[in-house]
Amino acid sequence: MSGQQIVLKPAARKLSVGINSPNAILVRLSDYSVLLDKNSKERVYPASLTKMMTAVVAIENLPNLDEKIVLPTSMFKPLYQADASLAGFQGEEEVSARDLLYGALLPSGAECCLGLAEKAAGSEESFVKLMNQKAKQLGMSSTHFANTTGLHNENHYTTVQDLAVLLSYALKNNTFRQIFTTEEYNTAPTNKHADGVAFVSTMFQKLKSNEISGGKILGGKTGFTNEAGLCLASLAQKNGKEYILVTAGAKGNHATEQYHLEDAKKIYNAF
Repeated sequence: MSGQQIVLKPAARKLSVGINSPNAILVRLSDYSVLLDKNSKERVYPASLTKMMTAVVAIENLPNLDEKIVLPTSMFKPLYQADASLAGFQGEEEVSARDLLYGALLPSGAECCLGLAEKAAGSEESFVKLMNQKAKQLGMSSTHFANTTGLHNENHYTTVQDLAVLLSYALKNNTFRQIFTTEEYNTAPTNKHADGVAFVSTMFQKLKSNEISGGKILGGKTGFTNEAGLCLASLAQKNGKEYILVTAGAKGNHATEQYHLEDAKKIYNAF
């Protein structure tokens, strides 16, 4: 994938929809026109939406996605302590890079992000440099990454506009698109799990129905930290065209109403 910049442009007619999320942007992928813009240039915390960039950089820097990666036991303790979301792998488990990508994007597994980062760049720190280089290359000028997982860090921030640029770019990659639009996936058997590990997309798991008027929601990535609120990046097809929506900062948490999903349904149904 080349590093060409995607330039978003305002649509002739803008949508006005009352939503929970303080930040939102809706983009038509055929011409990158922005149909809805709510504080899209305001700094937000991306939480697990970060993992979209982690996946892109891993895909572009790992020549063989079927190569096995060993997840060291030492990786897990800090993740448990940080209450990071995990995909279900164990210490010393041998997993293909491809299965780690599914684990990063579907159940939002932090151990998958670290495994990919260490394989691709030698360390998480070096991999984060690649993430920031990629952001710069894509013109994501209001973004800075400090880790691969989206765990809260004051120095780890973006805007929903920058994330829309990232997702527009990422969806041009077949591997990313395939994973992003998967509802359920089972990994290959590993040395720790004879039947592999079963994943369900955190978005599809909570979405009561992916139907919208004139189409359906095809895929997405959720995010949540106390500081970031409920966040969602999604892809939908409606009346034969594809759209992406990125929202951030909705009030609530895993136990409340899923306001980010409500916003997505409301926006996709509004035009």
